[in-house]
Formats: sequence, structure tokens, C-alpha cells
Amino acid sequence: ESLHSSIGLLGISAGSLLLAVHFYSLPRAVALIPSTALGVLLLILSSLLAYAGIRRSLRNASLFLSLCLTISVFWCSYGVVFILGGQGVLNDTGDFRNALVPGLVTFTLALVIIAVVGFLCREVILAMIASAVSLASAHEVAMHYSTAFSSSAVACNYMIVCLVGGYFALGRILYFLTKEKIALPGTDLAKKKTHEQIQSTSGSMNHFAVTGLILNMLSASVFGCRLLGVTGKLFIGQVPWLWAAGIYQIGICILSYRAMDVLMATFFGFTSILKFAGGYCLLYPIWQPEEPSFPTPFPVVFSILFVVLALFLALKSPVDGLYLLFYVAYCIALACCPKGFFEGGPQGVDVAIFVASALMTLIHLYNVKATAKIPTGKGAVKALLARSSFLKLREGADLHAPYLGYSKYADAEVLGYACSVLASFAITMTGDPQAPLATVVIPWVVVAGGILKLLGGSVAFARGKTLESSAFILYAVMWIIWGLTRYGGLYGTTRSFHAAVGIIAFMLFNVFIVFCTLFLNIAWFFYSLTFLLIAVSFLLDAIHALPAGYDIAATLIFGLVSFYCFLSALFNSIFEGSCLPMGRPIVQLSGMGGGMTKCLHLPARKASSVKRIADILKNGGTCGIPTDTVYVLVAACNRPDAVEKAHHSKRQAQDRPMSLWISSLKQLEPAKHLFSPLLWDFMEAAWPSPISLVVPRGEWVDFLGMKDSAKYVGTPQSIAIRIPDCSVTTHLIDLVGPIVVTSANPTGEADTTHHNQVYAKLGDKVDAVLCDGPSPENIASTVVDCTKIDSGNIGFFRVGIIPKSQVLQILEQVQKK
Repeated sequence: ESLHSSIGLLGISAGSLLLAVHFYSLPRAVALIPSTALGVLLLILSSLLAYAGIRRSLRNASLFLSLCLTISVFWCSYGVVFILGGQGVLNDTGDFRNALVPGLVTFTLALVIIAVVGFLCREVILAMIASAVSLASAHEVAMHYSTAFSSSAVACNYMIVCLVGGYFALGRILYFLTKEKIALPGTDLAKKKTHEQIQSTSGSMNHFAVTGLILNMLSASVFGCRLLGVTGKLFIGQVPWLWAAGIYQIGICILSYRAMDVLMATFFGFTSILKFAGGYCLLYPIWQPEEPSFPTPFPVVFSILFVVLALFLALKSPVDGLYLLFYVAYCIALACCPKGFFEGGPQGVDVAIFVASALMTLIHLYNVKATAKIPTGKGAVKALLARSSFLKLREGADLHAPYLGYSKYADAEVLGYACSVLASFAITMTGDPQAPLATVVIPWVVVAGGILKLLGGSVAFARGKTLESSAFILYAVMWIIWGLTRYGGLYGTTRSFHAAVGIIAFMLFNVFIVFCTLFLNIAWFFYSLTFLLIAVSFLLDAIHALPAGYDIAATLIFGLVSFYCFLSALFNSIFEGSCLPMGRPIVQLSGMGGGMTKCLHLPARKASSVKRIADILKNGGTCGIPTDTVYVLVAACNRPDAVEKAHHSKRQAQDRPMSLWISSLKQLEPAKHLFSPLLWDFMEAAWPSPISLVVPRGEWVDFLGMKDSAKYVGTPQSIAIRIPDCSVTTHLIDLVGPIVVTSANPTGEADTTHHNQVYAKLGDKVDAVLCDGPSPENIASTVVDCTKIDSGNIGFFRVGIIPKSQVLQILEQVQKK
């Protein structure tokens, strides 16, 4: 815990020291640190701060997260601007000022908000750092507009950050050297950790939303400053702010899925598209002198998607829903202006978005940290919907749990379908062959249809949705390749033929996906089927044989199907029941989809889940469970019928007999006199661990109550026993008693290393699966032959995760004892 805090704060101090040196040496003829070198160093530190903030945020909610990510995106963009200046890109008078001021204004205000909340919540060190960096940014803005302000004032503020960082470092060093006896005020992270963990468990909240809102302020500032006359022009120097905001916004989108916040994750995905589109428009004059034109269909469709998302978000938080209406107005303004971001209408809405984002940042950040909350109307909507018999909000800990166990991410299908709606309207744009980049289409196709769809496919894969993830990733690749080929001016006679061959190959893949969706649901079948229309449009366009009106028809059909899937996914993520169902499988086969209600998948992190698995085992069931190595199939020893069922369910081979697991040697205490003293001591020393000991079979087996099914466990001469080094497994054995264990896969196949694979390999033959994600190890246990241990010799049937030398060392210690 202290590692990531120390890395973050000392990283901020290091960056501040660099900037202090830079601004002190600025009046000199030659800068002490070249601009390019300074920019590269700031980029390295920004990545370090992002790592420290995100890693700490996975444990608890903290103002530290917001501070680290905010300064990280600040220095990332700031560093790129310095690199552009060092490489001679910003040559004209006032270019450096026009490039820097929009970002500096944003982070001055954002860090003031963080500092205010920090002081209110008694996070003094973080608040002092935020206020010092904010003052430095404000002085730098003033320095660009007035010669009365020198660069020394900026350097002084950065030196304050260095001093605070030095104080923190001294506090941590004293804390460790005195063995936690001396802790300087504000540097004792143990107390903070306890307080923040209590806060984080008190209610569900997306702690990454604050950074996402600050990024919205950043992009709005770039265009708002132009309207207000703060900057003289829009040009390439401001692209780093927009694209850094877009990249970080995609990261915030992923982290919001990690925080199980589908709606805000979708919103941040939407806003990242606008940031990349804005950066593209500012970058375009490099190739052509005129400003790019903005196609009308995209903003209109985007405004509809924002309206729908705002309505659903208002059900969760009315204030957040109202905030999204600013983006509805923004998209409408873009649709009304042919030059898009360069006209006064959208820029005026940008100013409103900047102010609204600042207020929302304050509300979200204060509500994350403070015990007394600023009201956002959540309770009122919840109380209103409680009276409705038709619409009921989905709530509870299992709100985002997928069918096959659990995932660390919420479902991203809402964003995937929305991006399909957006990207489908790209094929209605013809484009100018002489100036293919003049129409702003590439950001919508590549970012919406490609990057965000890849994100949706990755999250779907993490949730065990293999087919959906394959489809999303395939479609994303198609949109990216086709979008860059058509709207990047890459078409030619030879390239068109190669593109057509590639599209046909993709169509064949999609035919396979269409076939597979027969076993999924009706909506997905039509979604994949209508994408064939889009692929046909790609093909006809590549060979220059596209009939008039076909692309519009394909867009409308695929767009409407995608929009229905978008609405259905939204409804299913917010409300109980199926208001807009995805439908049942068109073809339902036994063993495929048919057994989806027979096998429970329960998260191992819950004690109630372990208890349910124990009840199933006591009643004669067989279950797949996680261990300290790979997943295994288990049955209770005192249920002979279950032991026999486990043996037959995976076609157990005679040369790979089932083994016996216990939670402690106390379970074998009644039969201790039947084991040799050396063997008993060796078992005591070796366990718990991933070491299976093969011991002689004897009368002690009768104490386990297996009766006739004992023939399925071990061999006639011996039985393998183990105490696993896994708290979940040993707790389960405490509840059930000794269990019979075999690998959770048909004989001869690879070991099972994920809970999804248990059901995939054994199907309805297993009654429940205890889910704990990927196995901690992909190597099985070490199996030791102890049948001749009394003569001082042991053998090895299998050397697994524990090496021979370690086992022999344990035996040697026992023998000496």
C-alpha cells in the first residue's frame, strides 16, 4: 500500500523539480533542460503516476487516485507540447502560448477543486501538492500574458511541491527505521487505509468518474478558449491535450467497467470519440489548408444515443442525467455547423460543458471523500420507481455477475452496440477522391467502430462470453481496415482487389459467427446476419460496383438492429426482468444451452457461496472448485454415490486414480495409530502445500465412510492424500469433511485453469462450480511416494510446482527431529 503512495508522491516531486529547474533557467539564452528532453521525462513520469494511482485505486477509494491521474494526464499532454516546441513545430509568435494555455487553465481549476476537497477532508499533504501545482499553472498562464510575472514565481510553486514531497519521504523513512513508532503528521498511511476501506465498502461509487469529468473539462477548454479570445487560433499545438484526453478517457472507460459502472463507462467511451474527432480536425490542416467538413448523420445519431443514455443515467442519478444533456446540445450544434468544432455554436456549448464539468467534478469528488454528501437526487428516483410494478431497478451484489461465475468487469455490450450504430452511418459518406481526409469520418469509424469495439470484445471475453467477444473483435478489425482504406485514400486498382479478397475472407468468418448465434439468441442472430449486409457493401465498394441506395439501406437495417440491441442491453443492465428481450436460441441442442440452469456458478470470494457448495456436496453432488494449483472436481467421502458419480463423470483412467483431501490432520486423528510416526510427522511438516503424499492403504480408510466406493479412490495398495494451501478449499473441507478429488477435465486432456473451463469440459456432469477466476498456478501438485518412507526412502510419481530438493529437505528435517 505504501509503495504505490510513495511512488506517486515522489514521482510528482521529481516532475516538479524538473519543472522548477526549467522555469528558473528560462530567462537564460540557453535552457538548462532542452524542451525535447523535458517533454520525454514528463511523459515517463506521467506513466509512472498513472500506474501508481490505478494500482492504489484497486484497493480503496482515495483523493490520491484523482490527484495522480489528473497530474498524469497534465504532464503527458504538457510533455508532448514541449516535444513539439523542441522539434520546431511551434515556430510562429504566440504558438507556444496558444498551445499551452487551454490545458493550464483546465488543470488550474481542476487542481483547485482537488485541493479544496483535500483540505475539507483533512488530506493536507495531497491538498498542498494540488494547490501548489495549481498556483504554478496559474502563474504560468499569467506569465504568457504579462511580462510582470516572471518564470521564477512558477518555479517557486514547484519547489513547494518538492518540499512537501521531501517531508513525505522523510516521514516514511522515519516510519520504517523506527519500526512504526514515529510517524510524522500526514504520513501514516495505515490510518488512512482503514478509514478509506470503511468508506469504500459503505456504498458503490465509481471513483474514476472524477478524472473522466476533468478530461471533459480539458477538451472543452481547447475550443472554449478560442471562442472567448483567450487563444488566437486552433492548430496542431492543441492536439496533445485532445488526444491525451481521448486516450486517458478510454482508460477511464475500462476502469469504470472495473468499478461495475456500465452507464458512466459508456458515457466516457462516447466522449472519447469526440476528443479524437476534435484532434483529427486540428491535425487536418497539415495536409490541406482548408478546414475539414463535418458530416451531418454522425452528430444526429450521436445526439440520439446521448439522449437515451441520459434518460437511463437519470434513473440512477438525475444530476448526471442532466449533465449528459449538455452533450446532446453539443452534438446538435455540431450537426448544424458544416465546419463543426471550428464554428461558434459548438464552441459556445464547450464553454457550458467546461463549467458543468467543473461543478460535476466538485460534486463527485466531495461525495467520494466526505461523509456528508451533496444531494444528487438518487433517493428520489429510487423511491419513485419503488411504487412502479412494471419497472424495478436491478440492485444487489450480484448485479453484474455473468452466468459463468464472476468477472472483474461489468458488461460492455451496451457500448459495443452503440458503436455499431455510429460506425454503420460511415458507409453513407462517399468522400472526395481528391481530398479523402476532408470529411471527418475516420474518427467515427476507427475509434467508434474499431477501438471501442475491441474494448467491448475484450471485456466480453473477460466475462466468459467467447462468441460475443469474437464477433466484436472481428467487426472491429473490419471497421478499422475498411475505414482507413476508404477514407484514408488508400484505394487503387491493385489495392481494391486485395481489399476485396480480404473482405471475402472476413465474410466467411462472419458466416461461421452467424451459424454459432443460432445457439445464442435471436437478437444476436439478426445482429450478425445484418452485418453481412455491411460486409457486402464493403465488397461492392472495393470493386467499384456499389449500387445507388444500397449503402443507405444496409445502414438503416444494421443500424436499427444494433439500436435495438443497445436498448435491450441498457434495459437489462438497469431493470429486472426482460422489457426488451434478446430472445431465446433459435436452435437448442441438449448439452448446448440446454443445461444452463442446471449448473450453479458461485463466486468463491463469498462465504455464502462456499456454504452452498458444501450443502451440494453433503447432498451427494459433485462440484468444481479452485485450489492452490488448478481446478479440481470433488465429492464428499461420506457420500459413496457422489464418489462413484465423480469417477464416471470424467471417465477416470485406472492409472490415474482419485485422491483424498483433508483440511487438517485432526480429521485423521482417530486413525493416527495406524500410521507410522515418521509418516505422520512428515505429513505434519509437508502440509498445507501443493504436495500430495501417496501413503499405504490400510484400515484407516474405513474411518472415511466411503464403503463400496472406496475402490474408486487410490489403488489397492495406496492412496494419495493432501491438505491444500488454499483457504477457500480448506474452509470447504471443514464444512463437508474429507473429500475425494480428481482433476476437472476428461482423462488425457490439459488441466483446467479457469472456472469457465470446468463447465465447458464437464458440462451437466458437474452440479456446481465455485468460481475464482484464473488459477494461481498452471502447474499441478508434486506427487511423492511415501509407501517406503519407514526405510528412509521416498520416490516421486510427478514433480510439479514444488521441486524435489524442497521435499527432500523437509524429509531430512523430520528425520533429524
